[in-house]
Amino acid sequence: MAYRPTWQGHLRLSLVTCPVALYTATSSGGDVHFNLINPETNNRIKMVTTDPETGPVERSSLVKGYAVAKDEYILLTDEEIKSVKLESTKTIDIERFVPADEIDRLYWDNPYYLAPVGGIAEEAFGVIREAMRSEGKIALGRVVLSTRERLLALEPRDQGILAYSLRTRGEVRAAGDVFGAISDRPPDAAMIDIARRIIEQQSGPFDPDQFIDRYEEALKALIASKQKGHKAVRAEEPEDTQAGDLMAALRASLQGTAPRARRSSARTAAPAKPARASPRRRAG
Repeated sequence: MAYRPTWQGHLRLSLVTCPVALYTATSSGGDVHFNLINPETNNRIKMVTTDPETGPVERSSLVKGYAVAKDEYILLTDEEIKSVKLESTKTIDIERFVPADEIDRLYWDNPYYLAPVGGIAEEAFGVIREAMRSEGKIALGRVVLSTRERLLALEPRDQGILAYSLRTRGEVRAAGDVFGAISDRPPDAAMIDIARRIIEQQSGPFDPDQFIDRYEEALKALIASKQKGHKAVRAEEPEDTQAGDLMAALRASLQGTAPRARRSSARTAAPAKPARASPRRRAG
């Protein structure tokens, strides 16, 4: 499958430059997608672009506006926005190299694949990639994506380069705003020791193939069940461990006798006669 690049331009290390393309490294995933439906007609709802004074308008005729005051905007066309040219619009210029462990994981954002464009570019690209690999550090460069200049962290990956966009400091909230109210009193040492041994029992290698989206699978099962005329069964939530029960729960967990989340006692309702979809209304 041929992927469409998110961005195309050049990669530069000092005086060495080569054409490259940036591809998103992940997919949105998921097979379950919903549409908004009017239950009275069974028709899919259409989102219409509307001016509050004149009514519906063609989306192609719209421009972007920046609010400078209430109901006051500076209007910008796509051509005007594209006229803002930074070097990083078309060139990823490697500025410096840093150890990977110096970049807080809070700043890592979206992953991309960076690859050379054309056979002629492969030699220069390969020289940059292997030089980076030998140094064992993360390269930092900038690129303009979707009207934002983003900092990129680059590292060799197979025959290409893995590029992560990094968040700015202004995009990262202070942890103290959330964690500040949590007590700093240390938990019971014996409980920590038991919890540590539970962690040892459950330790193992990371295998992404073993992880599936169970919520999506449950949605698929719900949809299939409703197709057969069954009623939805609400799953019960687990009970929180109370302070007085914590040690007992830890010991039971260590011995493998901890009770699992409560199973729902409700059973799937008997098949019912499938409801008929409301007829579509014909335009008069």
